[in-house]
Amino acid sequence: MSKNDASGDKIQVRRYSGSARINHWLVAISFVVLLLSGASLFHPSLFGLTALFGGGEMTRWLHPWAGVVLAVSFLGLFLRFFVANLPEFTDFVWVARLKHVLSGKEDYLPEVGKYNAGQKFVFWSQTVFVVVMLVTGIGLWEPGLATVEQWLGFKATIDQRRLAAVIHAACAVLAIAVWVIHVYAVIWVRGTLSAMTRGSVSGGWAWRHHRKWLRKEVSKDGSVKQQPAE
Repeated sequence: MSKNDASGDKIQVRRYSGSARINHWLVAISFVVLLLSGASLFHPSLFGLTALFGGGEMTRWLHPWAGVVLAVSFLGLFLRFFVANLPEFTDFVWVARLKHVLSGKEDYLPEVGKYNAGQKFVFWSQTVFVVVMLVTGIGLWEPGLATVEQWLGFKATIDQRRLAAVIHAACAVLAIAVWVIHVYAVIWVRGTLSAMTRGSVSGGWAWRHHRKWLRKEVSKDGSVKQQPAE
């Protein structure tokens, strides 16, 4: 397939299964719920956001349970995609040529697999943040902490819980920043969103952005199909 072949946009390449997309959107929705509910509890000036969830008491109940949903659903994504996100030599080359990434000069970049270095950064940083926020969040959640204390046979001190609150808030801010980068990249790189809405991307998109992955996919039966002529 030529990079400039207009017919490449009529060819669809399967990128995500239906279950993977459901898994992704479950993570996304729970993240947004946590962002809004957590912000409403973080500072009095944002307390008005609790109205989105039925008031302060309901928000305090919902926030930790949304965290549990996020952690479990993110574990599903991690198990699905961690192999594809393992670092490769081409990732270091991609980072070294970041100025070409930002200027859209794809010809100066190495061929990459399913994910480029930027996407891998989002994946691994969010993995760390989710784990840390889960652990520190349990330290701030009375029922969850009581259960863990009973299982492990220890009692968390006030200082430990205060430290957990600081770490939890700091990780939340960083996780939100990375999420904003992720959303911006999806909007910036035209055609990316369809991967998580329809499960497929155009052949032209795959050739421009993930050529090594495309070469692998075209060798699989049923992974590439021609769209009907419009």
